[in-house]
Amino acid sequence: MALTAEEKVDALAEAEGWLPDEVASAYVADICATLTDQEESGAGAVQWLTLDKTDAEHAAVLKAGVPLLCPEWSKTVTEVLGAGVRFYSDGTYRVTASPGSAADAIAPGRYRVVGALEDCYWERTSRGGEVLDNGFATSAQDITVTVKASDGQFTARGCGVWKPVE
Repeated sequence: MALTAEEKVDALAEAEGWLPDEVASAYVADICATLTDQEESGAGAVQWLTLDKTDAEHAAVLKAGVPLLCPEWSKTVTEVLGAGVRFYSDGTYRVTASPGSAADAIAPGRYRVVGALEDCYWERTSRGGEVLDNGFATSAQDITVTVKASDGQFTARGCGVWKPVE
């Protein structure tokens, strides 16, 4: 008899040693439902998943389980949790050529935030903290910022999720 999608997720999690104290399929199903709720509420699934700060073990379960349990969210999960692409939410990030998995680092490049932006503040500062460029939008739909290799930090507050512009 063939395994159900839930059984496949649980078997894979057990084989990999992921989430020993949780039922993997239940976790994935909960995240799938939350992504749908966030999208329907207008908050945005990408933003919620980015802000969720998923650890490596839970990310592995989601990347393996979402295609089986809620394939409509596969692209979103891959974008947010996939290798190579990183999104940024509120916070201060130090600028470095190779941020790797450092939670407080951002690579130089162009970043864009889109949506109903209200009271969005961003700034680029030097390594010494001098403000190089900044902006405050009381109402906007699209903001693009270029973080330069010579910058020290990039800070954003109330803007949502910044995505790399390719």
